[in-house]
Amino acid sequence: MNPRFEFTIHAKSGRARTGTIRMKRGDIRTPAFMPVGTAATVKAMKPETLRETGADIILGNTYHLMLRPGAERVARLGGLHKFMNWSRPILTDSGGYQVMSLSDLRKITEEGVTFASHLDGSRHLLTPERSMEIQRLLGSDIVMAFDECPRADRPRDEIARSMDMSMRWAARSRAGFDSGGDHAEDAALFGIQQGALDEGLRRESADALRSIGFDGYAIGGLAVGEGQEAMFATLDFAPAMLPEDRPRYLMGVGKPDDLVGAVERGVDMFDCVLPSRSGRNGQGFTWNGAINLRNARHAEDQAPLDERCACSVCGHYSRAYLHHLHKSGEILGAMLLTEHNIAFYQQLMQAMRDAIADDRFADFAADFRRDYLRPKA
Repeated sequence: MNPRFEFTIHAKSGRARTGTIRMKRGDIRTPAFMPVGTAATVKAMKPETLRETGADIILGNTYHLMLRPGAERVARLGGLHKFMNWSRPILTDSGGYQVMSLSDLRKITEEGVTFASHLDGSRHLLTPERSMEIQRLLGSDIVMAFDECPRADRPRDEIARSMDMSMRWAARSRAGFDSGGDHAEDAALFGIQQGALDEGLRRESADALRSIGFDGYAIGGLAVGEGQEAMFATLDFAPAMLPEDRPRYLMGVGKPDDLVGAVERGVDMFDCVLPSRSGRNGQGFTWNGAINLRNARHAEDQAPLDERCACSVCGHYSRAYLHHLHKSGEILGAMLLTEHNIAFYQQLMQAMRDAIADDRFADFAADFRRDYLRPKA
């Protein structure tokens, strides 16, 4: 039987690492990309098809699930895995980011965050303890600590106060998780580093998290509008502040070139809505960059979306057909392009794992950027 949580690094290439997280519901190969299943579904994807793309783990959203259908209801129905027919690991976010984004609907105190539901206006209080309870009711495999995520352009003293409170909330999350009985014996808890773009605040946050102790460590507060250059500048120092022998998870990232640059800087795990959201909006990701399938230039193009892609969509459907589906507003267009995008992301992660194992990641990254970022005619 697999252990509760065990992370092994198999190889390194520069600062890039490849390894395996072993959990009771299965192994997670790193670097790993987690498709986002906000409301117990990765939009336009069946779970069995999702697994066929190579996904080892998916993400569920605490905020949305607590409001609809409700964490207690999911628990009565056997937990999130049974509810959505996904037997492998699930990571659930804490709900903090979504609550923080509702700036006109919430009030923050030391206790937690009081907010109004975006669905019906009902009032709720989300605290570190309640976040742990919700994630336990869902049956999450990787639970995220409850934190606040301020915008990077806020004054430093405001970011510092927020980070300090998030570290106090991290300690409360640890205590709340540990009181979870059988669930705490089977699941893992990740802490979240904050501090925006400030190296000193990131160091303070990392030190606080290390003193509490977590199974893995996330880098929060990035990919919130600061731009790739600023994000990479922060990733030049932030991952190394976190324990070497634990997974490092960059939350909410990102575009394919973001993933390559972050792996280059020592990150192991990612999640993002981009491949599924883009698929619904007619954008496909390829080894030669992103393609807008709504563009008229594809109307009679019989080529596959990406000749280097091994997914079934590229094996059976032309750009012309995908263009037709999206121009016609057909649901199948969203389904096929989402499947391709998630499959492409998983192929990219496998290519990075292989390159790290062969100690050729620098060459891989250079070749990838050459092709992916090449100006299009």
